[in-house]
Amino acid sequence: MIVASRALSLALVLLCAQPLLGAEQKWVGTWASSPQLNAHNNAADGTAATMREVVHVSMGGETIRVRFSNLYGTTPLIIGAAQVAQTAKGAGIVAGSAKPLTFHGQPAVTIPPGALVVSDGVAFHLAPLSDLTVSFYLPSPSGPVTEHSLGVATSYEAPGNVVANETLESPKTRTSWFYLNGVDTLADAKAGAVITLGDSITDGAKSTVDTNQRWPDELARRLQADKKFRKLSVLNEGISGNKVLLDGAGVNALARFDRDVLAQSGAQYLLILEGINDIGRIHTVPEDKLTAADLIFAYDQMIQRAHTHGIAVIGCTLTPYHGAGYSTENGEAIRKAVNDWIRNSGAFDGVVDLEAAVRDPQHSDTFLPAYDPGDHLHPNDAGYKVMGDAIDLKLFTRKPKQP
Repeated sequence: MIVASRALSLALVLLCAQPLLGAEQKWVGTWASSPQLNAHNNAADGTAATMREVVHVSMGGETIRVRFSNLYGTTPLIIGAAQVAQTAKGAGIVAGSAKPLTFHGQPAVTIPPGALVVSDGVAFHLAPLSDLTVSFYLPSPSGPVTEHSLGVATSYEAPGNVVANETLESPKTRTSWFYLNGVDTLADAKAGAVITLGDSITDGAKSTVDTNQRWPDELARRLQADKKFRKLSVLNEGISGNKVLLDGAGVNALARFDRDVLAQSGAQYLLILEGINDIGRIHTVPEDKLTAADLIFAYDQMIQRAHTHGIAVIGCTLTPYHGAGYSTENGEAIRKAVNDWIRNSGAFDGVVDLEAAVRDPQHSDTFLPAYDPGDHLHPNDAGYKVMGDAIDLKLFTRKPKQP
């Protein structure tokens, strides 16, 4: 009888710790990153340490949960303690704002190799377009490390378990996210997520660190500024150096499609801007026989898979790359053919002409100098803003075509 009573008490504690999802609520991602293998295995340098990572969310809420990934680990990942807090400055958090995370009611969790875990929901006021600080303690190394390399945001590391500290003493800094994979918020049943799938141009290369100037950030700001679209979040699933058809910086887009698109909480819309690295490979691997038809086939596969899950797909034209280190005449011909198909095939549920937004009107294969940081491949902050502003928000009223 005593054992039964204790079991009942534990069940009640766990039940009370979890938000009850009614018919009018569901989990929707408000921030996410695509996991990659850390080739250097340098998170926490093999010693017990606290990781403190800052993310910029899109949609707000009053109850959140956090996702951690050990996708590339070959040994279990132990998280000894974790919490969320409002961000103050740098590695600091706002006093009194911290909330501990639990996992099925427990303060610690062990994540098997290749797996991810989602924390219990926790009551937390998350303002739209705000910064959230996630701190977690790693009592022992687990490698290889799962990370997102191009964070374009500062993360912090300090020795020992200092998760609860309001400030960190002389922390190490990096601009990658380690193990942190997503943040969901409990939202209205009509809410949804817009996923942006791409490479470094979506990931935010050449944008200013800690200022959230990527084009998906600009899209999120516009959605939150319009009361008709405030129930839409934006999840950035770009990977710098990623390709559609070949592995390299992260696995190819077709291989990561299920985890980075279909598995995202509340996925409703998908924007695809990827392929320039596949085209650029022609310069470094002349025997590569890539054709426009190869990329078009891959886009069509992604469209079909998304439609099967009720996700509307918006195609984005590939931006100019003349003058970039890997530009070629053959590659430019492929880029133009792919863009013509994106614009005119009718395969997508909608189209955003990002090439037109950033190109030089006198030279359609070249970035407008005002948007070019000098590498002729990535936009600068001004270019990213123009890209985000070029997206017609009415696209987010469309339904996916029948599969």
